[in-house]
Amino acid sequence: MLWQGFKPQAGAKAERVGLGEIEQAFPGGVFPKRAIHEFITVLPEDAACSDGFIAGLLAVLMQDGAACVWVSTSRRLFPASLSTFNVEPERIIFMDVKSEKDALWITEEALKCEGLAAVVAELNNLSLIESRRLQLAVEQSGVTGFILRKDASKAASTVATARWKISPLPSDTENGLPGLGFPRWQVELLKVRNGNPGSWVLEWAGENFAAVDKLAEQSLWTEKQKRQIG
Repeated sequence: MLWQGFKPQAGAKAERVGLGEIEQAFPGGVFPKRAIHEFITVLPEDAACSDGFIAGLLAVLMQDGAACVWVSTSRRLFPASLSTFNVEPERIIFMDVKSEKDALWITEEALKCEGLAAVVAELNNLSLIESRRLQLAVEQSGVTGFILRKDASKAASTVATARWKISPLPSDTENGLPGLGFPRWQVELLKVRNGNPGSWVLEWAGENFAAVDKLAEQSLWTEKQKRQIG
């Protein structure tokens, strides 16, 4: 079923998704769209960071008017917050269900829908067989799948094309002004098929992702640790 007449573009385009040098870690320097991307989100703060990171990707994937399905049994995401990452929340179909079995079934069926840009699923676990079914679905439809997994104990048992871990970092304010800076993350690409895993510091700079110099980030964090209150 297509989303209100939206038709996917013929053929995959080697277009950038705004991740800068991170995209060089993928085969051919292209972010894989017909693929399952797995995010390890054991801690609540990791899940929140992953939500923001995925939202930044959705802003690019949904540019042509396609919709996204977000499946969960215990969603904590506040839809309006997606606008921070240039995503229109009304174009995301949230499906909150009671059981993991229902969430997995909806995820597979949604991944078969060619009119969607992406499917995001929050799952406690994902078996090897289940992950293969999801991968077959995206290869046929061209939809990008994002799986947020809370159980990292079986992380090696799936066929995900890429496995990520997004962790929070302290933000930096403009010229030391008070308040909060842009969201900043430690982005770890733990596994990538036929690519090169790595670790980067990235932030959402209002309109797009921006790389942060690791040495500058380390210096900032050291300086903040030295500060004392009272």
